[in-house]
Amino acid sequence: MSSGSEQPYEGGGLSEQDEAVLAIERRGWPGPGAKERAIRERLGISPTRYYQLLNALLDDPRALARDPVTINRLRRRRDEQRGRRQ
Repeated sequence: MSSGSEQPYEGGGLSEQDEAVLAIERRGWPGPGAKERAIRERLGISPTRYYQLLNALLDDPRALARDPVTINRLRRRRDEQRGRRQ
């Protein structure tokens, strides 16, 4: 989620950075290298930080309201991965 320094996006109370994270997740990627390169180039953050932000967005009701298809898809994937680890 945002650290407070990013400006809220007019469309749903999310920061521009949060919106950019969701936009990256909406895309299909041919492989992990392309996605991680895009994270660095477009957002200027490390992939580790990106996934921290993304994980926080999955629990943010504003993100769910803004993009329910993407958030629910990612929540299902996260829940499946947690189930395999147990």
